[in-house]
Amino acid sequence: MNNALRITAFATALAATFGTAYGVGRGADPLVAAADRPAGQHAGHGEGREDGATGGAGRAAGLQISDGGYTLTLETPTVRAGVRTAIRFAVVDDAGRKVTAYQREHGKELHFILASSDLTEFRHLHPVRAADGTWSTTVDLPKAGGYRAFADFTPAAKGAENLTLGADLAVSGTYRPAALPAPSAVAEVDGYRVALDGRLHAGRSGELKLTVSRNGRPVTDLQPYLGAYGHLVALRSGDLAYLHVHPNEGGPGPVVSFMASVPSAGTYRLFLDFQHEGKVRTAAFTVRVPASGQGAADRHESGAGAPAGHAH
Repeated sequence: MNNALRITAFATALAATFGTAYGVGRGADPLVAAADRPAGQHAGHGEGREDGATGGAGRAAGLQISDGGYTLTLETPTVRAGVRTAIRFAVVDDAGRKVTAYQREHGKELHFILASSDLTEFRHLHPVRAADGTWSTTVDLPKAGGYRAFADFTPAAKGAENLTLGADLAVSGTYRPAALPAPSAVAEVDGYRVALDGRLHAGRSGELKLTVSRNGRPVTDLQPYLGAYGHLVALRSGDLAYLHVHPNEGGPGPVVSFMASVPSAGTYRLFLDFQHEGKVRTAAFTVRVPASGQGAADRHESGAGAPAGHAH
């Protein structure tokens, strides 16, 4: 079978899983996640739960196109690879009205994420909202295939909760699937080295520490990005379950720490956005979360087993 598959503009979007960032670094060194911690994370931008889910009891975030009385409508369902294109979308309430009022969180009314199915592309975008409630942003996606678009927001309506809704996006062109990057505890991007310490356990919150260095020296002057010294997004392989966490107090580096949990065992892709010298960069990691009771065996097989991070 030919490894290159032509995706037309009318093709159905492939099932998206993860993505790596524009400029995401390559990973090295295995990391297998497994350790219990007390609960205490944020899922999406809303209140954290021990199952790591948002958007309704027992459900992971980003899997629904509609939830809580709101629907994500992607007005640009297809784009062409390698062509800068305006993507338009809206959040619509049950009455069919476009939402025009949102709570601001981390400096923005809405956070928009694009992730590809073959784990090679990731974008954290900041779209602009028109008066009628239509959001728009431009993007140039170099690789064809299926993508998932996530909208992370909280409506301004009284009693509204944080939601992360997801919709499929098809990128036309010649599709060449890529293998999932190997589990890693180190990522390099634009001359920066980011080391990941700590483990995740399904349904329990644990601490992750990410240490940023450049040319062998710790970076101690990270700059705030959207009101924090780092932003972390986790996506689960297979169904695109989404988790967006934010750091503990501290900074400005070299360590950025997070409290985070995941809703189940499986393979996850973590993306850390950090800003230094006026530019945002993204470091990506692959992490396997074993089923309960199997962490010791997985650590033995992978050669990993560093203790979970502990500092705030």
